[in-house]
Amino acid sequence: MENIRYDLVTALPEMIVLGMAMLILLADLFLKQSNRIAIYALAQLTLFVAAYFTWTTHTPSVGYAFTGAFVDDTMSDVLKLMIYLGTGLLFVYSRQYLQMRNMFCGEFYALVLFAVVGMMIMVSGQSLLTLYIGLELLSLSLYALVALDRDNSRATEAAMKYFVLGALASGMLLYGMSMIYGMTGNLNLSDINHALMNAPMPSQELHAVLILGLVFIVAGLAFKLGAVPFQMWVPDVYEGSPTAMTMLISSVPKIAAFAFIIRMLAQGLQTLAVDWQQMLMIMAVLSIILGNVTAIAQTNLKRMLAYSTISHVGFVLFGLMSASINGFVSALFYIASYVLMTLAGFGIILLLSRKGFEAEQLNDLKGLNQRSPWIAFLMLIVMFSMAGVPPTLGFYAKFTVLQAALQAGYLWLVVFAVLMAVIGAFYYLRIIKLMYFDEPQDFAPIQAPVEMRMVLSLNALALLGIGLMPQWLMSVCGYAVVKSLS
Repeated sequence: MENIRYDLVTALPEMIVLGMAMLILLADLFLKQSNRIAIYALAQLTLFVAAYFTWTTHTPSVGYAFTGAFVDDTMSDVLKLMIYLGTGLLFVYSRQYLQMRNMFCGEFYALVLFAVVGMMIMVSGQSLLTLYIGLELLSLSLYALVALDRDNSRATEAAMKYFVLGALASGMLLYGMSMIYGMTGNLNLSDINHALMNAPMPSQELHAVLILGLVFIVAGLAFKLGAVPFQMWVPDVYEGSPTAMTMLISSVPKIAAFAFIIRMLAQGLQTLAVDWQQMLMIMAVLSIILGNVTAIAQTNLKRMLAYSTISHVGFVLFGLMSASINGFVSALFYIASYVLMTLAGFGIILLLSRKGFEAEQLNDLKGLNQRSPWIAFLMLIVMFSMAGVPPTLGFYAKFTVLQAALQAGYLWLVVFAVLMAVIGAFYYLRIIKLMYFDEPQDFAPIQAPVEMRMVLSLNALALLGIGLMPQWLMSVCGYAVVKSLS
């Protein structure tokens, strides 16, 4: 029998981040433009302090707060530490970019921290209500961030598209949740699971309502993940947003989305696994096809990475659709690998951008090896990892999710996914060809802070290092998922 404790301290990291976000907004009012670096330092300090308390308060027992609607277990602690790390890297990479575009302000850091609180609530949500509140806090923060550059018409258009489609997704999710609540009479996920497992055999009509609710929930989650057929917002939002915001949307929130799916489907609706497995399978296949094939035709780097994201989401769904502990661990490992790859890739795009110039066309990477051999080498590692070329981390991530799908009996789907991964390697290798074999079109010197160069180098090299020794990251993912689902 696991130890259970009810204590408000379980939500201490969330309170710290929320309080500091408000403090940053207030402090920003009294700071001159030249002293805004203090805001950046405060934001990084916030993540460090939250990580410290998340680490030190971690115990084998499961903690609850707010009458069981908020849980502090092993999975929530591990995922929160991943969120802090990813957000900290994002702050380092985006600082110079924001300074050059007059967006280096308290609003950016406060909104990102509010988004982090939303992600933390999603990770720890044990009730339909808590999960929805966390999702909306994250979504509203991202809408505002995309539109932060108010003079940029492309960013405003992207924010409107994101907001309208995001609101539609939220409505679908809420409608599905209301059906599940109506059929079970519970908001708490463990109570919902218990009610479904111990319910007498439902009539055909009642079962149809449950399945309809499940369809709406899966559709809402697919919108947030950017899975086909709900991916229409992804390319436009990626391309239209300022690159720092694109980096945020494409990376860390995927960790929270994974937690949402595990809490909702694996913990709350486990008895309906046969039904949601089929839905995830269809979305996985369609996402891998559309993502890989459409990315080949793109000339805009951010748009290409958007379709690449759709393809990666398909591979994550391969792990989730196995509906086994091995599949969930593999999916988390893939998400962690994907976040590291995406942060490094967009970090290099930010590094190549300068005042008045966005490095977002494929042609902007031409001859990068002649301009800076080291940055070209880092980008080569990132592209190899995204393509799944051994011995990079991306190869091992793809291998684990496909192995989990194979164990679940999806042999032909695994063969199909491998073939699509080979097709997808084309557009990643094309970038390497542009960097190493084409003449440069841009001869401007590449200038960046020392800490950005160092952190970016470590990030990209980690894709190689962890790829050679993936056991420790896999064991961390296994520790998080097995402890929480067993």
